[in-house]
Amino acid sequence: MEALCLNTGGITFIGKGTSNHWVVMDGSPLFKGYEAGTHPIELVLIGLGGCTGMDVVSLLQKKKVKYDRFEIQLKADRAKEHPKVITRVDLEYILYGKGINPKDVEEAIGLSQTKYCSVSAMIKKVAPLNWTYKIVDS
Repeated sequence: MEALCLNTGGITFIGKGTSNHWVVMDGSPLFKGYEAGTHPIELVLIGLGGCTGMDVVSLLQKKKVKYDRFEIQLKADRAKEHPKVITRVDLEYILYGKGINPKDVEEAIGLSQTKYCSVSAMIKKVAPLNWTYKIVDS
């Protein structure tokens, strides 16, 4: 795995990995940023959501679970002092649909969190990661 990050001015960077898709990163005006992109620490949280979300979708598809919408809400606490590392993460998986079996959802999330999601595995080494889920009958 490789990545490239280029400074485009100020503290704004663009970065891409081997998938060749660019991401814009920037900071707050307090640090001479322009708020022109996502903060790098936010990308860690977004990466976690994407990683576990892709696992859950794939596992639910294998079980032929149908849903209308799926989202993951993530909340993280950070240390007060530098480096302001993530100290806790809470995920809430929310599935919208009719007749969704909670057991299927629990199994998919459990497998993502214990076996498949590499981002979860890394974060768990430094911070507690807690998850809940909700099924909304729509």
